[in-house]
Amino acid sequence: MLSTPSNNPPEKPEDGPHSRRVAVIDIGTNSTRLLVADVTGTTVDEVERRTTVTRLGRGVDHSGRLSADAIEAVCETVAGYVELIAESAAETTSVIATSAVRDAENGSAFVAELRERFALGAEVFDGDLEAQTTYLGTTAGRSGDEVLLVADIGGGSTELIIGQGKRPLFHRSLQAGVVRHTERMLTSDPPSASELERLADDLGRLIAKALEGAELPEVEHGVAVAGTPASLVAVDLRLDPYDPEQVEGHVLRLGTVQHWLSKLSSMPLEQRKQVTGLHPDRAEAIVAGLVILIEIMRTFGLEEVEVSEHDILYGGAIRAAAAL
Repeated sequence: MLSTPSNNPPEKPEDGPHSRRVAVIDIGTNSTRLLVADVTGTTVDEVERRTTVTRLGRGVDHSGRLSADAIEAVCETVAGYVELIAESAAETTSVIATSAVRDAENGSAFVAELRERFALGAEVFDGDLEAQTTYLGTTAGRSGDEVLLVADIGGGSTELIIGQGKRPLFHRSLQAGVVRHTERMLTSDPPSASELERLADDLGRLIAKALEGAELPEVEHGVAVAGTPASLVAVDLRLDPYDPEQVEGHVLRLGTVQHWLSKLSSMPLEQRKQVTGLHPDRAEAIVAGLVILIEIMRTFGLEEVEVSEHDILYGGAIRAAAAL
């Protein structure tokens, strides 16, 4: 499992009555993440951030259920996060559950288990709320009034949000994700050319259907968030260990993404696990993630995208602070 610690100190600063220290746990299809932050309005200052690949959504696309092993992996991770939250003196903890939990037949039972074991009330986000919260987090520290596409490539779903400045204008949640589409379409090791072609065709159709009939402004800038683009930056820059400061704001050109798709998709899984900058736990799903990213860039005519770690965790922190 991948765990990426933050080096920020846990002490809470005396930074005024409007600053709130909050914790957000994001339970996704592929990873379970923690953010502890001091929030003033829409300004988010990270105190602690962790990511652990727990693969909660493995098998859900076929079985319709969360497996006992996957649930336990998440609960073990959450137990460690709860200890960190207690040490951080956060005023409140918000728990977000997304695609895997909302799609699974036993998703409500999993939420109940979190409540019983940790006294945490998880909120299961539908696709619309997931998209809106992601856009809030991504644009919180940005200025300007450009037309922006935010693409959040998750394990079970992908959120597409178009807005102008801080105003979201359009959003769609696609049933397209790195775990979902790896399990569904990439069964060979390494993936065959025909599998990759079918995957790209399927994703292209999903995106086109989501945009059908929508009158959209021309996108001026693209921002990609979540594990796939961040991992690709780490691979492209050969980051070992991972450095969030070098990832944040890095620009990926379409040709660079295509180059790495060609290279990584030609490797067997065990060889991909050895690639510098790519954590072994992300090696299985990275190929599907890159295909999703390429199809999004092609659809919107983007020759490059900016990569950001300011995503649903930031949006969740702003929401949690506002609720206080």
